[in-house]
Amino acid sequence: MTTTSGKGEHLPAALRTEALEQLLTERGLIDPKVMNGIISTYETDVGPLNGAKVVARAWTDPEYRRRLLEDGTAAIKELGFSGPQGEHIVVVENTATTHNVVVCTLCSCYPWPVLGLPPSWYKDPAYRSRIVKEPRTVLAEMGLELDEDVQITVHDSTSEVRWFVLPERPAGTEHLTEEELVPLVSRDAMVGVAKVEAP
Repeated sequence: MTTTSGKGEHLPAALRTEALEQLLTERGLIDPKVMNGIISTYETDVGPLNGAKVVARAWTDPEYRRRLLEDGTAAIKELGFSGPQGEHIVVVENTATTHNVVVCTLCSCYPWPVLGLPPSWYKDPAYRSRIVKEPRTVLAEMGLELDEDVQITVHDSTSEVRWFVLPERPAGTEHLTEEELVPLVSRDAMVGVAKVEAP
């Protein structure tokens, strides 16, 4: 019977990632410049700011909102946001009586073009399993208390469909322009674990 020492099992994820990247680079399977370009794109150019622009447009343009809810992918592409992990995005709207929240129970499927890279809590096994079974409790633990009469729907993203939440526009923002609304919209609100607050 053969046993292994499992030396790499206890190394921090960052070290394992670095070692894997070095090995793949040495074998000519990846180009570090390409990898750095992709990471930079999703950290700086692509991210929650894109999603916030989508939300602000929907809040201020009823016709765009209608298109967004009918065909999220096409409406999002109108604003120039598309790419990997954004081939099919379905948009659901939060209201005073309905609250939508997104999870990926299998891994961490996520709409990168409008939300950037997924946060660590989204990938955490506890969030992925518990939000489906006890969404109201998990949301409360994350700081979002919802009234008992608010219906919560959990949407499970897959490799075929990514979900995006159109948050409820907060009262008292009717006088704000589209550009002024953008900074109010957080990534967490577009996943459904937070609400947008008026300034």
